[in-house]
Amino acid sequence: MGALRLVLADQLTLNVAALQGIDVSTDVVLLAEVHSEASYVKHHKKKIIFLFSAMRHFAHALRDKGYQVHYTQYTDDDNQGSLGGEVAKRLTQYDLSEVICTHPGEYRVLADMQTWTKQLDCPVTIRDDDRFIAQIEDFAKWADGKKQLRMEFFYREMRKKLSCLMQDGQPEGGKWNYDAQNRKSLPKHIDVPQHTQFAPDTITQAVIALVEKEFADHFGDSDNFHYATTRADALRVLDVFIEERLALFGDYQDAMAEGQPWMFHSHIGLYLNSGLLTPLEVTQKVEQVFYAQGAPLNAVEGFIRQVIGWREYVRGLYWYKMPGYEQENFLEAQLALPEFFWTGKTKMNCLSQCITETKENAYAHHIQRLMVLGNFALIAGLTPEEVNEWYLIVYADAYEWVELPNVSGMVLFADGGVLASKPYAASGAYINKMSNYCKSCHYSVKEKTGQTACPFNYLYWHFLHRNQALLRSNHRMGMIYNTMGKMAPDKLADMLADGDTFLLKLAGNEDV
Repeated sequence: MGALRLVLADQLTLNVAALQGIDVSTDVVLLAEVHSEASYVKHHKKKIIFLFSAMRHFAHALRDKGYQVHYTQYTDDDNQGSLGGEVAKRLTQYDLSEVICTHPGEYRVLADMQTWTKQLDCPVTIRDDDRFIAQIEDFAKWADGKKQLRMEFFYREMRKKLSCLMQDGQPEGGKWNYDAQNRKSLPKHIDVPQHTQFAPDTITQAVIALVEKEFADHFGDSDNFHYATTRADALRVLDVFIEERLALFGDYQDAMAEGQPWMFHSHIGLYLNSGLLTPLEVTQKVEQVFYAQGAPLNAVEGFIRQVIGWREYVRGLYWYKMPGYEQENFLEAQLALPEFFWTGKTKMNCLSQCITETKENAYAHHIQRLMVLGNFALIAGLTPEEVNEWYLIVYADAYEWVELPNVSGMVLFADGGVLASKPYAASGAYINKMSNYCKSCHYSVKEKTGQTACPFNYLYWHFLHRNQALLRSNHRMGMIYNTMGKMAPDKLADMLADGDTFLLKLAGNEDV
């Protein structure tokens, strides 16, 4: 008797652990589009289109290699509606004796898998996901006993482990991190290259029609779908990034511009997180370009830090801190998510731009997510539960392992400093420096108080003031609290009053 080899929607890699050692004569590979995974939150339409289409293309690739594949489509009459139900059904259907799967990306899925042995009365093997460079146990070993779990030090260990951008045991160029060179705003004379697009093939067209019918009430637009849904096309996206945008990625990775959602970024997060690309191959390819073609070190190091530093770190932290991590709310933020996070209808142009582009593309780059959308959620005091769900819903690259640490730790400081050394709070001045959003905004970024003042300006100080009992002792916040202490009392009082008024409007879903 053979084994049922389960492959999840974010594990679309031919050498994924669940497929290792497969006997193609007896084993059956299962991929399934199930209601429980597609609807546990109302995922963006383009996210579902991408995953269902990529899964269907992957099933074809497996069959071309001689694998026996059972593929359950969403509307199949015998679709069991859940992963566990599908596994049970196909075990019986094909008279198989065991289940082999790869460690999932989300705690809730792992908890379900761990009940299958008893429920199915057969062996269920959950193999480590070796597509990641650091295994869960590796991160735990690194983290245990440390007072602070800073990504920068984990990243250095990853560089050493891979001998990546290293010379004689030292970092290339003499520094580990070139982030200080990666904070330029976009000049007017720079043209942003066209991002890579693909016309939907017949498989994708069928999925688009399915999503429009079955997920009509989900967030986002399904039209103009142009993402890669095969490994070959995902590799093309990476190659074009290296050819056309890598050289300026470092300089402008933090920049934002109205009507320019793609900028000089790689746009490969959804392909890495679904398995169409792997972190090691991506890292090695970009490193080779540095040595062979002289790509700028600040760009190459900045990109590699995101892949083998930040991405690996947040995955390790997620599993190290779960299941309790999702309940963290250090700042006791309680305000409900405003309606405009779903519509983009707000007079704050930066938020309108980022939300509208997210709705259209299921994508926004990291500074839009952190310093516009996240910054507002932080300083307005939006509840972590609703903010986390929003981020999980709206982005095509979002899975809980990557979303939760980024939002609760980096965006909201809800973990009290486990991930970040300080809250990433900023006034409108930062957004004005890194973008042109403020030039066409209803509010004035230069005004600190009053009806036409940028809300980020007074909300920033309102945030600091209401959280001073929790934040004043933070060693990186001392200077800003000293500045607040030197403010004219009437100036601070005006900003706090404006903040109170704005938050009352926000709570009532009034037009802001």
